[in-house]
Amino acid sequence: MISKVFSARLRQLRKANNLTLEQVGQAIGMRKSSLSDIENCKQPISFDAAIRLADFFDVSIDFLLGRTDNPKSHKL
Repeated sequence: MISKVFSARLRQLRKANNLTLEQVGQAIGMRKSSLSDIENCKQPISFDAAIRLADFFDVSIDFLLGRTDNPKSHKL
């Protein structure tokens, strides 16, 4: 099961960057419907997809998982 924090942070990042599910999906090689399911806690995410999302948004995996509130902790 996917974390509610991960889902919320993914949605927050996507909206803050004015991106649609389709745009993010195309950029990281995922279907729009899969991203929607992840944002709505209906589908788990693979480790590989989590890395692609973190790289795309230039945030740490720890931020996406809720282990830190600093999205740039991977740049310290």
